[in-house]
Amino acid sequence: MSNAPNPPNPPNPFVPLVEEKGYVLLDGALATEAERHGADLNDPLWSAKLLLEAPEILEAVNDDYLRAGADVATTATYQATFEGFAARGLDDGEASQLMRLAVDISRRACDRRGRGLVVASIGCYGAFLHDGSEYRGDYGLSRDQLMDFHRGRLEVLINAAPDVVAFETIPSLVEAEAIVALLDELPPVPALISFSCRNETEVCHGEPFAECVGLCGESAQVVAVGVNCTPPQHISALLVSAARATTKPLAAYPNSGERWDATHHQWLPAEESFSLVDHVVEWRNLGARLIGGCCRTTPDTIRAIAAKLESS
Repeated sequence: MSNAPNPPNPPNPFVPLVEEKGYVLLDGALATEAERHGADLNDPLWSAKLLLEAPEILEAVNDDYLRAGADVATTATYQATFEGFAARGLDDGEASQLMRLAVDISRRACDRRGRGLVVASIGCYGAFLHDGSEYRGDYGLSRDQLMDFHRGRLEVLINAAPDVVAFETIPSLVEAEAIVALLDELPPVPALISFSCRNETEVCHGEPFAECVGLCGESAQVVAVGVNCTPPQHISALLVSAARATTKPLAAYPNSGERWDATHHQWLPAEESFSLVDHVVEWRNLGARLIGGCCRTTPDTIRAIAAKLESS
């Protein structure tokens, strides 16, 4: 047995930005902007399809958000999995190469702008299923099975050296348990964990959001925890409960309020009108330090969020 000391916990790369201006401005939807650039993403790989077909679009999207003021460039790896690439006939080595390419693309965009953190996105198991179950969490896998699913690509992405790995749209407590266990098992890396929620108190599978946040907050590798791809009208209450459960920086990047119809692969109108941009100052005052947008938000959304936060 090795007597070598454990590696030190990773520093929180968000802290300098929070100390400088009080918040980190996240980016918005990658797919929405890629489609504006002409991409057809009606595909099980979703935005990861562009790693195969049009990587230049991904770099352009990262650049769009950085020019809008975002402090991060998120990789097109949310739906990039070994299983998904295997369905396209790619072996594990080829899939790993594409995941590393995604990090390189975002790094180039940041280097060109002379600023920005590279955030490697990791979607939940439901994202791989491509059936909307990231908004249900009902896939019935154990903690160990979910660890096995996430392990390989997390190892690849850690080795690609992003500034942060972001586990996004996590719908259940058991998947959060798997992620925290994996982070303790693998080399230290700064991690953001954000949940999809179905109302003001519960993640999509039904567990209390505060319980999920508290679990993540106990991990030394987790540098921020919060909520994404959730209707914006739920965010304020969720932040209140999260602030009681952890002292970690909180993240809030909801979707536009529109609803995803997984059967017909289309977005449906929001059930109620609610301006994301009009509430970002309130979210910051409730403890959110990472603020941005998720599905159906755009660089214009991020630009408007920046203006609101800067003027308040």
